[in-house]
Amino acid sequence: MTLAGPWTAAAIRAAVGRGDVSASEMCRAALARIDAANPQASAFLATAGALALDRAAALDREPGRSARGPLAGVPIAIKDNICTAGLPTTAGSRMLDGYVPPYSATAVARLERAGAIVIGKTNCDEFAMGSSNEHSAFGATRNPWDVTRTPGGSSGGSAAAVAARMVPVALGSDTGGSVRQPAGFCGVVGVRPTYGRVSRYGLLSFASSMDQIGPLSRTVADAALVLEAMAGRDDRDATSSDEPVPEWSSHLTGDVRGARVGIPRAWLGDGVDADVRRAVDGAIDVLRQRGAAMVDVELPHASTAVPVYYIVATAEASSNLARYDGVRYGHRTSVHESLREMYERSRDEGFGAEVKRRIMLGTFVLSAGYYDAFYAKAQLVRRLITADLDAALDTCDVLLMPTSPSVAFRLGERIDDPLRMYLADVFTVGASLAGLPAMSIPCGFGAGGLPVGLQLIGRRFDEATLFRLGDGYERDTRWHEARPAGVCAESMDWL
Repeated sequence: MTLAGPWTAAAIRAAVGRGDVSASEMCRAALARIDAANPQASAFLATAGALALDRAAALDREPGRSARGPLAGVPIAIKDNICTAGLPTTAGSRMLDGYVPPYSATAVARLERAGAIVIGKTNCDEFAMGSSNEHSAFGATRNPWDVTRTPGGSSGGSAAAVAARMVPVALGSDTGGSVRQPAGFCGVVGVRPTYGRVSRYGLLSFASSMDQIGPLSRTVADAALVLEAMAGRDDRDATSSDEPVPEWSSHLTGDVRGARVGIPRAWLGDGVDADVRRAVDGAIDVLRQRGAAMVDVELPHASTAVPVYYIVATAEASSNLARYDGVRYGHRTSVHESLREMYERSRDEGFGAEVKRRIMLGTFVLSAGYYDAFYAKAQLVRRLITADLDAALDTCDVLLMPTSPSVAFRLGERIDDPLRMYLADVFTVGASLAGLPAMSIPCGFGAGGLPVGLQLIGRRFDEATLFRLGDGYERDTRWHEARPAGVCAESMDWL
């Protein structure tokens, strides 16, 4: 049969439940679309192939289609720093080249229990360290809207896979904006949950106090559906929360009347491209017309968020990546004459330039004589940033700002300028430092016909308000329905 889209995760679940289409048909269609589009986008590092088809066939054999789970038959892609039993998990690094974990991350296992079919693993910046997906040891992913541009990072493969209609939903990880920024660059929805909302068990650690797994999707409703299937307490992750998980997807009414939206106008004055500002101003008008109230807020310490993040995150990365020494974990060099040389050569061969840079920065700020001047002070300022955000959210329900100050930049444009690359995270790192939930949704197009992302930041464990406002905004706009023409458009109609 011909599969005619659009197929959202919710639509696939409903069609499989009714018997209109089988999970196997959806799986084969997704694999065919990946075969057609991935050579241009380089979004996938590995596909599940026979594993996915076996899983789909088993789902089709189960009695009672309506009882198969909220994601029955939905093909889903997983970022390659999230463990998947039987599939490679390399974190985009030579250090883990060929590693196949014997277990799946809690988030992945819960999605599979909900009926989702893992279709493959997506490319990412090495160990999730990057904002352009150019730091993958296996080559850069390309933005489906313009293959000369970055898809963002570090979850660029997942964002590109959704934007290019290879899958309806994907998982990424967000430490300083690695779900939201690529979602903005690729014109899809990306959600960073509250810290602790989703188990980190099976997520390869970068910065443990900020890492969170989050969904990327074409619609807010699909993001809500995926998040509620994988969220909740996990005894294998001591930082996971006991907070109850609402049924967000069943309470999206489009009604945003009475919502108070905070806008930090003083912070948005400089450094935001004019086309991005126009798109965000248009989104503000849409929410205002739907009945939301706009209020001005102050974030006095917002300008310090990027330096604070790159001190705290690199310090935690230095500690977390110390385990990859060639003895118990990761690549081991074949040429060495001493234990010390084995350590040094294994890490030098296994890690790429950006990971080495961050390990060295993190080791420096934790070293004797510099700890108090850098790391301890950064943690103090982190508290001030958190207090600013909490105070602002005491006066409003969400904060609104661009996801990124520009549209997607060209591949290679910033690769030799780390400081300029890091500044791309200026609007995303604050929520990460404070552990707040945040969402990027497409809100228009800027220079070169490239997508612009709108970011909403909410109170802790109030993803419901983010979903409510995002869904309301989607109902009056069509940005999320736009499809890129640059990546194998002829086979895109299935999704």
